[in-house]
Amino acid sequence: MTDQTTDAPVVRSHKPPKAEFYTYFGIIFVAAVPVAALSWALASVKAGRFQKKGPIARAWTQARIITPMIFSA
Repeated sequence: MTDQTTDAPVVRSHKPPKAEFYTYFGIIFVAAVPVAALSWALASVKAGRFQKKGPIARAWTQARIITPMIFSA
């Protein structure tokens, strides 16, 4: 007879982010826009052409990386 309880799937519920998460995300995004714009401009000048990822996309990516780090700590 096989024991079926040892391989029971783990069900994890995915909770939507709370208002606090969006608040921190917004603050980090706004703070990251000038830095991202400067780095985008410098990279574009150095390469002699515009980069694929613009300053807003760079700031959005940084905010997506940094905000979860704050909440996981």
